[in-house]
Amino acid sequence: MADEVCFRTLHLASPWSLSAYESVGGYQVWRKLLKEKIKPEAIIDELKLSALRGRGGAGFPTGLKWSFMPRNAKGQKYIVCNSDEGEPGTFKDRDILRFNPHQLIEGMAIAGYVMGATVGFNYIRGEFFEPFERVEQALQEARTLGLIGKNILGTQVDFELHNVLGAGAYICGEETALMDSIEGKKGLPRFKPPFPANYGVYGRPTNINNTETFASVPVILQHGGKWFLELGKPNNGGCKIFSISGHVEKPGNYEVGLGIRFSELLSMAGGVQKGRRLKAVIPGGSSAPVLPAEIMMNLTMDYDALSKAGSMLGSGAVIVLDETTCMVKMLARIAHFYFEESCGQCSPCREGTGWMSRLLHRMEKGESKMGDIELLNSVADGIMGRTICALGDAAAMPVQSFLKHFKNEFEYHVTHKRCLIKDL
Repeated sequence: MADEVCFRTLHLASPWSLSAYESVGGYQVWRKLLKEKIKPEAIIDELKLSALRGRGGAGFPTGLKWSFMPRNAKGQKYIVCNSDEGEPGTFKDRDILRFNPHQLIEGMAIAGYVMGATVGFNYIRGEFFEPFERVEQALQEARTLGLIGKNILGTQVDFELHNVLGAGAYICGEETALMDSIEGKKGLPRFKPPFPANYGVYGRPTNINNTETFASVPVILQHGGKWFLELGKPNNGGCKIFSISGHVEKPGNYEVGLGIRFSELLSMAGGVQKGRRLKAVIPGGSSAPVLPAEIMMNLTMDYDALSKAGSMLGSGAVIVLDETTCMVKMLARIAHFYFEESCGQCSPCREGTGWMSRLLHRMEKGESKMGDIELLNSVADGIMGRTICALGDAAAMPVQSFLKHFKNEFEYHVTHKRCLIKDL
């Protein structure tokens, strides 16, 4: 149990079922809140004590975020779960949806109770049809028992939850573009302020959190904020699911306490594939700055340590790169993704992502010119901090970090018109 929060039903037969979830204490917290009419402020205080931070990438303190919602304001308020999960390298939320959907439902229902919202939307990535069906089935089971809907368990508390299937746009993982998509519009990021807590879905106060964040809430309230905090480290409470991919023997999802050493996490994934040497790691999804092996092997996996090292925990997608990796080819693939997924609303991102992608593919094909490296860095610098949403930064940060740590490979491509790795 110590390292199982969101995956605590995985050891059971049919872990997605209502019976499996109830066997590990599922819906006990929800029933207790309704029966005892526990004050929302007490729940927020417990979440603040737990040091739960947003698991979607930003890492913002969850209890603080919930306190921003004007729960006593008149009119409709909404709870929104971001289950879009479009960050390359990330594959944790889909497994929560597939194998423990009831815990997400309970977490969202608790959020509705705390923030005075009676309607919730679970926005699921368009390609996730199996997870969508699992959560739909779980919702039906919860409704049948009266745990979701009108006058829940005769308490006069209402909370209706709807699953919304997106259309596979990466930009809809950005919270304001996600809200536009729920409203039936083209998903385009909005200017902030106003923030969703004041002006969200349909212009009403809205709270948005990630799948893993909401799914952590029932377990925190069941065992206590202090218990959850001690699973991790100060300011980095609890467990985190790390999606480990790339050159490892056992890629997959690993739920461990925040603050675990990267070297230990790598060992859990079987180490570097085929016994090769570790070259670099992208620790938080494709948008996170890359770090070379000599830095990563001395780091702990938590928000603060990775930020201090010049990268970020992000979504917890750990992409492992071994000594055979051409960093120019790797960055060219990442840059092409952000070029393809830019919504085109902001000129720096719309033009800059295409420019970076073309420069990198020119290097990869041995067609680059002197000055292309400086130009590439200049374009990335011109995007950073100049867009409505963070996609521009997400495209620029990998370029800046790859050039910072592995500039020699890019220079070799420019001067020799071929890959350094192949010549070693």
